[in-house]
Amino acid sequence: MTQLIERPFGFDDDAPEPPPVAAPPALSMAQAINRALSDAMAADDRVLVFGEDVATLGGVFRVTEGLAERYGEQRCFDTPLAESAIVGIAIGMAIRGFVPVPEIQFDGFAAPAFDQIVSHLAKYRMRTRGDVDMPVTIRIPSFGGIGAVEHHSESTETYWLHTAGLKVVVPSTPSDAYWLLRYAIAERDPVIFLEPKRRYWAKEVVDTRNPAEPIGRAVIRRAGEDVTVITYGSLVATALNAAESCSTSLEVIDLRTLNPLDFDTVAASVRKTGRAVVMHEGSRTLGFGAELAARISEECFYDLEAPVLRATGFDTPYPPARLERLWLPGVDRLLDCVDDAMSRP
Repeated sequence: MTQLIERPFGFDDDAPEPPPVAAPPALSMAQAINRALSDAMAADDRVLVFGEDVATLGGVFRVTEGLAERYGEQRCFDTPLAESAIVGIAIGMAIRGFVPVPEIQFDGFAAPAFDQIVSHLAKYRMRTRGDVDMPVTIRIPSFGGIGAVEHHSESTETYWLHTAGLKVVVPSTPSDAYWLLRYAIAERDPVIFLEPKRRYWAKEVVDTRNPAEPIGRAVIRRAGEDVTVITYGSLVATALNAAESCSTSLEVIDLRTLNPLDFDTVAASVRKTGRAVVMHEGSRTLGFGAELAARISEECFYDLEAPVLRATGFDTPYPPARLERLWLPGVDRLLDCVDDAMSRP
């Protein structure tokens, strides 16, 4: 017997078919970040974007292009070349109820702002016993791979990770760049948003209607059985390239967020494979890989078939552009670690 289904109230049998929904566009990471900033500014008039050359020029990488024209110089404006002042202004604005999204032009230029970030931005909510929110997202074009000059290709994540009170986010894809930035701007806590410069021009389809995983969630970019590779930022693509050329089955984890860290996803993978390699651009000594290796060893000791290994940059200052490819960890350095892990008894 056919069951009659009652039409919802207001349903019109003679109504025309709705127009097809347009496919989400393909965006570069720089375009995705621009879209995230624009959408956040449209949704909340408290959101302000400022920094060196972000308004008139649209930023060195044109990430903020068009925002000043769209929202006016009161909401997207240029600042003096003074990083400490940029962060200090952001703190004051947050206290007054605004949602600042300042840009530090390059990672190496964050040093002059270090005192403001560590002594004040990171501690203000605790200092006020939670009475004053600090919704500041500091965007920092970060890491290497573009042949830049001194102070333009640094890995600063460990400084911020050692500072309680800061959340640290590193997207690896345009979709994650869009959604993680939207989540970051909505946070009550300060966020250091590290943007991998050499991924700015990588494109993919970005669906701005269906949210991606939030801050604090890692994702498995490739499933595997033999070795877990844990990385973030631009090196996710390097790890995936290594997995394609490797006879060993690699499981690639993109951390996406370094603090808070999704250690559950890491631990579940390591317990499955029994081997782990951590990969990051920063120097080896006291880099984030050291913390991950220690924690994996503490919490997954009886599941490990080999020591946790690290494929990292060297313990030297970042080199001149001509030596950059030799300094940065690449496919060969990762695969050497994989071979070492697999050869252990």
